[in-house]
Amino acid sequence: MSKSHKQKSEHTNPWFFGMELGFFAGLIWGGARWLMYALHFTKVIPGFLAEPFFKHEFLMTRAGHLTGYLCFIAFSVVASLLYVLILRKLKGPWPGMIFGVLCWSAIFLAGSWQFLQQKMFRLPWNSVVSEFCIFLLWGLFIGYTAAIEYTDERKREQQTKLA
Repeated sequence: MSKSHKQKSEHTNPWFFGMELGFFAGLIWGGARWLMYALHFTKVIPGFLAEPFFKHEFLMTRAGHLTGYLCFIAFSVVASLLYVLILRKLKGPWPGMIFGVLCWSAIFLAGSWQFLQQKMFRLPWNSVVSEFCIFLLWGLFIGYTAAIEYTDERKREQQTKLA
């Protein structure tokens, strides 16, 4: 069996791929979230996902920011596994963007009392828009990376470049 035929017959393990994708999605976009907080684009603390488990005063410290960053990475791993196991065959960027918006909705609308310790729609608009955009891009990263790995997106992109 030739090397190229052997490579084509091997499939990417969705469990390991989902965990790796989630780790890097959390690392990149969690860092972007922290940077947005540091530059005052959002008032949502980096540790907002850890709010149900830790005291708010702790989450305002440097150790709390690190804890929040790690919680965002863990959240991203779980979300990526969910996406890769269920939606990996969907093509294009839109499914990932919709996934990001759904995750944002679950946290900022449905879970606002639990994660943000406040009622819905109490955040300033710049925080809402900034968080929405980060989750949109985070979902795009997860969805499009999975689409490229599990569909023929690479071939389609090459054909588009050649045309």
